[in-house]
Amino acid sequence: MELDDSVSIARTREECYRLLAACFYLPEKEILDADNFFPALSSHLARTFPSATRFSDRMRESLAVYSEEELAVEYSKLFVGPFELKAPPYGSVYLDGNRTVMGASTGDVHQFYLSCGLKLADDFHELPDHIAVELEFMSYLIHQQSAATAAGNVKEAERFARLQEKFLEKYLVPWLGGFCSAIREGCDNQFYRALADTLEAVAQHDHARLASGTTVHH
Repeated sequence: MELDDSVSIARTREECYRLLAACFYLPEKEILDADNFFPALSSHLARTFPSATRFSDRMRESLAVYSEEELAVEYSKLFVGPFELKAPPYGSVYLDGNRTVMGASTGDVHQFYLSCGLKLADDFHELPDHIAVELEFMSYLIHQQSAATAAGNVKEAERFARLQEKFLEKYLVPWLGGFCSAIREGCDNQFYRALADTLEAVAQHDHARLASGTTVHH
């Protein structure tokens, strides 16, 4: 793989994670309906995660069916409450047993962030293992890999690729299947069901790609 291609693919992967993370915050149709949101997501997915594009197309198509209020109500039922969450968006619920929020794995994820020189902003009120935070963290790691590759620092690029693989292997992939299944089982909303399918396809494909070592330029 040529250097320019390696950097370009890394930046495309970075954007996939960043855009998917945005879908797990309270939905604003002004943002999701923007002319560039789904074209950008579809374009990035087509290049790096082609198996996910049919699901993102379903997200875009189904968005027109729901009002912002309907999306917000479904979002709350799935991810916020105040009653039982249909699909808790926290890794510890699935990793630590007994549907525990702020479990031992939450602290482990936080320590992983710190080991990479990051900490959550003081005014950010979500837990470290919230799905959006973990997706944004993957985007950050890929950005660092891309920057190192562009600078010709192969060793540093490899380090960040290994960090991505480790994070997916240990913290994200193990709970993603249960989380995405909970979304699909917890609602009939086609936007969120398609989002679950998109996310699962991206994470599984990316994990396999990283394990094969095909994301780093040599």
